[in-house]
Amino acid sequence: MQITPLTAHTGAEVRDVDLSRPVSDATKAALNLAFVEHSVLVIRDQQLAPRHVLAAVGLFGAVFQQHNTRFALPDCPQIHYLSNQDRFPDGRRYIPGEGWHTDHSNDTRPPKATVLHAVKLPAQGGDTQFANMAAAHSALGKATRERIADLLAIHVYQSSHSARRLMALSDANKERVPNAVLHPMVRTHPENGRKSIYINPIRIEGILGLDHKEALPLLAELLEHATAERFQYRHQWKRATS
Repeated sequence: MQITPLTAHTGAEVRDVDLSRPVSDATKAALNLAFVEHSVLVIRDQQLAPRHVLAAVGLFGAVFQQHNTRFALPDCPQIHYLSNQDRFPDGRRYIPGEGWHTDHSNDTRPPKATVLHAVKLPAQGGDTQFANMAAAHSALGKATRERIADLLAIHVYQSSHSARRLMALSDANKERVPNAVLHPMVRTHPENGRKSIYINPIRIEGILGLDHKEALPLLAELLEHATAERFQYRHQWKRATS
């Protein structure tokens, strides 16, 4: 197995591993170590059925249960699909994952990672951008780092301030999704100790103890800083060659 960094701060390409087959404990450990170090792993040339994807996820931890089951695969409901063919009830096209976000921050224990496996690709476009929030935190000015160090943000399923609209939850899903949770705006990675900005423009309803007139400009400032191109890895999807 070969692991090659993709940028100075984010992403590593993994080759010569087949996730459709069981992997050794040494390979599992190497993959987890690479993920902690590089934040994004690009594992090339995989031909995976849903059961293989679940097995691959299991190399990194337990599978997180999605909040909105509307997009579950019928034969494998733990996996959800992403498509550009879905539409809102009013006919507008719905693009899941559009815009900057971190998945499921409105849960009391958000997942540590998101796994994406391309089955069909558009003729052009469809890149996935990742922003390294640890690098962004390190680059903050001292005054801003101190200002946000102990702040707690209020996360909900759909922020009233978000320009991006989500598909509504079913009544059954609403019963198991928290109304609101608090998360620190600076989180410390439990394995490498790096501090990261933790914000989500589609989920954050406010900041505890701050008026919206103060909270919203702060969130906008942090988002603009953290998503600057210098902190990004932009992933261009490729079809498997084998």
